[in-house]
Amino acid sequence: MRREASAAGAAIFLPDRLTTAATPGSRWPSCCLEAAPVSCARRRNGFLHPCLCPGSLGRGKVRQSPQPAPHAPSLRTEAVLRDPSDCQLVGNGPRRQHVRAGTWAGLWLQQVRATRQKPAPQGDEHYDSRDASGAPPLAPSKLYRLLIGCAAEAVRTYVRRAMAARGGFVSGPPTFGFLLDVDGVLVRGHKVIPAALGAFRRLVNSHGQLRVPVVFVTNSGNVLQHSKAQELSALLGFKVEPDQVILSHSPMKLFSQFHRKRMLVTGQGPLLENACGLGFENVVTVDELRMAFPGLDMVDLQRRPTTMPLPRNDFPAIEGVLLLGEPVRWETSLQLIMDVLLSNGNPGTGLAAAPYPHLPILASNMDLLWMAEAKIPRFGHGTFLLCLEAIYQKLTGRELRYEGLMGKPSVLTYQYAEDLIGLQAARRGWAAPIRRLYAVGDNPMSDVYGANLFHRYLQRERRGAQSCASILVCTGVYCPQAASPAPGGEAPPFHGHRDFGFSPGLMEASHIVNDVDEAVQLVFHEEGWAP
Repeated sequence: MRREASAAGAAIFLPDRLTTAATPGSRWPSCCLEAAPVSCARRRNGFLHPCLCPGSLGRGKVRQSPQPAPHAPSLRTEAVLRDPSDCQLVGNGPRRQHVRAGTWAGLWLQQVRATRQKPAPQGDEHYDSRDASGAPPLAPSKLYRLLIGCAAEAVRTYVRRAMAARGGFVSGPPTFGFLLDVDGVLVRGHKVIPAALGAFRRLVNSHGQLRVPVVFVTNSGNVLQHSKAQELSALLGFKVEPDQVILSHSPMKLFSQFHRKRMLVTGQGPLLENACGLGFENVVTVDELRMAFPGLDMVDLQRRPTTMPLPRNDFPAIEGVLLLGEPVRWETSLQLIMDVLLSNGNPGTGLAAAPYPHLPILASNMDLLWMAEAKIPRFGHGTFLLCLEAIYQKLTGRELRYEGLMGKPSVLTYQYAEDLIGLQAARRGWAAPIRRLYAVGDNPMSDVYGANLFHRYLQRERRGAQSCASILVCTGVYCPQAASPAPGGEAPPFHGHRDFGFSPGLMEASHIVNDVDEAVQLVFHEEGWAP
């Protein structure tokens, strides 16, 4: 297990088998900390957000996000303009695009035009690849090959968009997939959002099969995977398989080094079933710990014991803490977790000084807020983690550490989703590799931040998928009206987890749409693809 820290301060926990270039404690290079590519941008709330104006699909709009590093150019045909006066028009007809001459796309265009302007050979003249000294030509450099590859991808993207603009869609196996959030995108509470039904009428064929690979990535964790699949099947009107659903704690299956340890597990719902499904073989719930040591839970006067039993010394020591979701009685869970950490796993005893480092903690679902039927977002498990961290810091003067943080915006969750997308495509017999991922969500901190962070990871690793675009919908936590700038020009509060530092570039969505149906239409148009 490796813990990598981004330049933005985000702690990223990656299993050894999924990383080859990283080393413990290494930082992400600056090229991986550029903003994800956007098609066109407008300024909103002090940040640049993409919009769905018609020009964003290729009519002379210019994105204003930071220019990517030279060795990782954007695969889009739009180029960053430093001076709008020296741009060139690419293509014919009314939908020509602006390309700056100083960018890689502009240089490539100049080279093509220079080649076209060379005079044709006359008579016995012929072209010789040798220079004036007679030396043989040099082998193409790595940068040259990279530029040629990026130019070819840019041309393919331009052709797809041009065909889509003229109604000529591409058919065949999909080369892209969807990562769909659930709460605030497809449902609110137990009610389906109407736009979700329209979206899946486009995504599902007449045989009830998905036309493109789709994985549901939710930060909920107090539910079984197959139960969530059944719930989505009933709401959306087609069969959702359990392996299409990723819960916030699903990547804990990879933490096999903790599966045989005795772990205190917190949350609600089918806790034991979830823990066993993740591979943990020896777990203790908060209720079981409370029954073993009734003198620990003293907040509720109605539950305080009238007589104190004799101290127990036969209770096996706890070796770690497993936080799967928000519990029902926060005060009881907070108290007993602290007892376990301060006593080094023996809550019936006391220590002169709190041990540090403390016992390992695995946590999932860092959402501070989530959207249900109420008009105002509800507290999520991230709020519970915030309370636990503040209490530990206040009592010990030290920072609470996590052995692993799962759920969005963790890169590990998106890696897990990418693997499931590939397995789904292989099961359907789609031979074409999945090159582009589109993450649709309603929470800028969880969904947009996570998708953009994963996009930078893909740009760094350059294997598997090539990009992950973030699409923000307005049917959940994010509300354009409520996101207006604070009085006095103050920056909006940061709702992310402590270990994922604030980075404005990571908070900018590639696209902002009204709902998930518009998101699906946008992606089909971007891909120039028709089922």
